[in-house]
Amino acid sequence: MENPVESLHKEATCSVCLEYFRDPVSIACGHSFCRACITQCWKDQSTNFSCPQCREIALQRNFRPNRELGNVVEITRRLSLHGLQGAAGQEEGEERPLCEKHQEALKLFCSEEESLICCICREARAHRSHTVFPIEEAKEIECRLQKLKEELEKLLRLKLAGEVRHQESLVNTERQKVVMEFEQMHHFLDEQEKLLLAQLKEMEREIVKHQKIYDTKVSDEIVALTILIDEIEEKLEQPDSEFLQVRGVASEGNLETKPFQVPEGMPIKMEKRLEEFLEKNTVLAEMLKNLKVNITLDKDTANPQVIISEDRKSARWDVTRTDVPHNPKRFKSSCCVLGCEGFTSGRHYWEVNVEDGGIWAIGVARGSVRRKIELKLTPEEGIWALQGDFGQYQALTSPVTALPLLCTPRRIRVFLDYERGEVEFFNADTKDSIFLFPSALFAGERIFPFFKVLLAQLTLDG
Repeated sequence: MENPVESLHKEATCSVCLEYFRDPVSIACGHSFCRACITQCWKDQSTNFSCPQCREIALQRNFRPNRELGNVVEITRRLSLHGLQGAAGQEEGEERPLCEKHQEALKLFCSEEESLICCICREARAHRSHTVFPIEEAKEIECRLQKLKEELEKLLRLKLAGEVRHQESLVNTERQKVVMEFEQMHHFLDEQEKLLLAQLKEMEREIVKHQKIYDTKVSDEIVALTILIDEIEEKLEQPDSEFLQVRGVASEGNLETKPFQVPEGMPIKMEKRLEEFLEKNTVLAEMLKNLKVNITLDKDTANPQVIISEDRKSARWDVTRTDVPHNPKRFKSSCCVLGCEGFTSGRHYWEVNVEDGGIWAIGVARGSVRRKIELKLTPEEGIWALQGDFGQYQALTSPVTALPLLCTPRRIRVFLDYERGEVEFFNADTKDSIFLFPSALFAGERIFPFFKVLLAQLTLDG
């Protein structure tokens, strides 16, 4: 009866190269071969592909990877090595595996063939140039190889982990650099603000002082001219003979009039300083433009009664609820919508055109703001906003802060400073501050532009 190990060895052997299968594939008739072997056999055929084993003809050149056979080959290799290594250490008298050709004990391992051979095979032409080891040494080599593979795998894991840490370090370094640059920019802008305000105050004092001098000179001239006019008019009321005497007196210089000297305007030095200030202020205005962001409205967050324009720049209220797809981001009960763009750092501003009528609110909101209930527009709910209510204005604090504005805003600027936790509103036309939320708690969340419309319409500028 044939040895089961030998049977397994035959099943794991390619009938073309007579070696263990390498990348085994099956063809239409069911026989399997090494992919390279069957490719070589069929390389000159374009049709009627013949099986090298059973000669059955296949019309198409189709290979199917035989992974199960590949697993069997791997098991056979290990079984051949380990089983026969165990046989080498058997006690005297026990049966040892024998070479099929020479019936000699298999004591050597051929590294090229990856198979066990006997001493006679070693001297045969097929193995004479091959590297062979005693099976005991082959076992040691395999153990060392396994250790080397484990060490290599360990080093690869360490290398990968090191690369990941390096990338994380680069990201953190870049993040710190960006934060530092923005902090420096904030510091510079703050210092420039203080400096320019101080210069403005000093110029204002000088202008007021100069204006007082100007007013005093003009007042003195007015008084002198008034007295002179009164004297002349008084002489005019006298008889002609006495009036003629006035000419004589005037000719003597007693009533001589001097042309009015308009007091000198703003000194040249002051004008130059003002020009320099305006030039510097223009530079800062250009820097401020860089902080302006292009905001668009997120339709996925819009309440069904909030109609968003095609360009996503305008939101208006409609009495009819539109049919919109379900979305967990959508405001269900409050007529609100968020901007698409969110912020986790830096200074940013955008401008909104508002109306006198209706009720509207603009500001910022946390990304986690609740969507499915009627919202209370307060900082506690994660919303910092300014509201217009039919011409009345309030900052939506707790409680609400009334804002008696002297000038009705048509365009409002929303200014966000994430690091400082500040949200400030300006009249974009006059540049006057309307209200400042000084200590907004963003809690590290992404902050989005926030809008509410009821019987109103809002349009983003730009």
